[in-house]
Amino acid sequence: MKRILDLASPDRSIGRDRALGAMLALVAGATNAGGFLAVGQYTSHMTGIVSGIGDALAFGHFPVAAAAVCALLAFLVGAMTTAITVNWARRRHLRSRFAIPLLLEAFLLLAFGLSGWMLQGYTTWIAPATVLMLCYLMGLQNAVITKISKAEIRTTHVTGLITDIGIELGRFIYVNREEHGVPAGVNRERLGVHLLLFSCFLGGSVIGAFGFKAIGFFATIPLAVLLATIALKPVAEDIG
Repeated sequence: MKRILDLASPDRSIGRDRALGAMLALVAGATNAGGFLAVGQYTSHMTGIVSGIGDALAFGHFPVAAAAVCALLAFLVGAMTTAITVNWARRRHLRSRFAIPLLLEAFLLLAFGLSGWMLQGYTTWIAPATVLMLCYLMGLQNAVITKISKAEIRTTHVTGLITDIGIELGRFIYVNREEHGVPAGVNRERLGVHLLLFSCFLGGSVIGAFGFKAIGFFATIPLAVLLATIALKPVAEDIG
């Protein structure tokens, strides 16, 4: 428990960065999969959304293109929110500099889980609003671990993870011939980190999908509790 409480501390280490990245990858996977069951759209990867803008424009579906642009902007604003809050807290020497955006994400997920079931009948406006909120949360969260790890860890960019895993596996099976130059060698530590993040995102996706299928919007409440637990100690230290 103590280790979880220290994950958002400003006192960083490689192990702490990776543990936080794993936790956030799990939350991202669960939120992404559960969000798809709620609104029929994945919100963690901007690649698909940007491609969708091009497709919608090509076929003259301008409202669809506009909705995709709004989703992209929501992700962007989420990342901007993290940058603003972290820099604001750092200038004031607050220990909760990384915990504040996580606490904001926890609050929004909790509000979504508690109120979502009451709004299911209003799909005309609640679905677009939910997509924007989830994209905002993904940008917010991804920016947190990006800033903490100095851009070495991201929790929603699975395409990049798979690419890096493929590179390291290619090095692993490559037959080294030193006479042709510097031998290729697998970076086992890097491979392990990427496999961990991928596994956590995948595991979170399974948990989120089954959770939403079983209890609907309430499935986001445990995710909110986990994020709040991670953020609790640094915030309490600043308040105290």
